[in-house]
Amino acid sequence: MPTVMSRFVIPGFLRAARRNRNYIDAERAEAHIRELALRPLPYGPPRTLRGVDIAVVRDRGWPVYTLTPRTGQPRGGLVYAHGGGWVGEIAVQHWRLAAMLAIRARLTVTVPIYPLIPFGTAADVIPRVADLVRTSADDHGPTFLAGDSAGGQIALSTALHLRDLGTTLPRTVLISPALDLTLENPEIDVVQQRDPWLGRDGGLVYGRRWSGELPMKDPMVSPLFGDLTGLGPITLFTGTDDILNPDARLLRDKARAAGVDLDYIEKPGLVHVYPLTPSPEGATARRHIVTTLCADLDGAPDVSPQR
Repeated sequence: MPTVMSRFVIPGFLRAARRNRNYIDAERAEAHIRELALRPLPYGPPRTLRGVDIAVVRDRGWPVYTLTPRTGQPRGGLVYAHGGGWVGEIAVQHWRLAAMLAIRARLTVTVPIYPLIPFGTAADVIPRVADLVRTSADDHGPTFLAGDSAGGQIALSTALHLRDLGTTLPRTVLISPALDLTLENPEIDVVQQRDPWLGRDGGLVYGRRWSGELPMKDPMVSPLFGDLTGLGPITLFTGTDDILNPDARLLRDKARAAGVDLDYIEKPGLVHVYPLTPSPEGATARRHIVTTLCADLDGAPDVSPQR
């Protein structure tokens, strides 16, 4: 049973703030793209991040940040692809999660500021994220890949691309990932009535722009349609009050049929990207990520208080 925070407070805030307005209306989605192209949002890490050293380089036009724990020797890397519908910039919640993973799992976390629509497309971004994963593996050792929402699509499509290049990741962490950008799953209509955040009409606008010249069902765009055989382990979080949940269930079944080691966490009544929310369920999910990554590295997480 969801806590009061997850059942009432967070959905109530999302509805009151009309956070779904650009997702449920195609014209508003187009206007949102135009506005953010003219007036991009800031993307830099907040000054309040503690416990990590932050560096940034410009790699072929992309700002690429690295977060390194100030105490303890890093024992691997992680590349994080932020969500935001391929149109929204990285937010403070993403930065906090990246810093927590750096500190508690003792990882060097790479955060690319990838180009958003209308300037970026899947064909532009996926190979470049794959390059960052391989660079991280060369520089820092075993490297994980993670992403939420639109970043979850980037993460899984990148994992498929790397698999095709002969690289198997130690784990890919998917938080409420977008998996089929056609949004054709009929179960979406049922969930839409409960989802206070996402919507099909605007989501289709963003998905079509992100696909660029690729077909919408190309695995580089919609990883649900890829052959999952040979992928490394996957951890997937999803809430049932999220229109992306029906496709998460399809991925669950497809991954298990393909023999993928899948850690599937579905929570009834929880919203999109609930692991990023300031809720007890979100905190539990974040601890699960840290514990899982540390187990993959055969070590214990840093359980000291995060400052």
